[in-house]
Amino acid sequence: QVQLVESGGGSVQAGGSLRLSCAASPYSYSGNCIGWFRQTPGKEREGVAAIYTAYARSHYADSVKGRFTISQDSAERTVYLQMSSLKPEDTATYYCAAYYVYDGNSRSECYLISNVYERWGQGTQVTVSS
Repeated sequence: QVQLVESGGGSVQAGGSLRLSCAASPYSYSGNCIGWFRQTPGKEREGVAAIYTAYARSHYADSVKGRFTISQDSAERTVYLQMSSLKPEDTATYYCAAYYVYDGNSRSECYLISNVYERWGQGTQVTVSS
């Protein structure tokens, strides 16, 4: 069963915006942290943003704070990544991923470390041209 499906990637000029979507199965949504990661060839996967779906508590990497916004639609079991003021260095394949949070509460914060995440989507390409 496919757990996570990304969509919304594409090509945009610097300064533009894109919104990525991550549609999750029930198992990968409820009580999970869902995060967005990005990777370029030859580089390690970088955590961008994550949200704890039980409380909609979000966490961002410094490199995207103020430009990217992560949000969720629980009725659709979908997590979004709104990307604005895009830069050429944002070019990458973007993945969404999930892990279940045991004993979570309103203060729980998601990790942005890839090896914590248990389930991954197939990725979607984002290309930002200068």
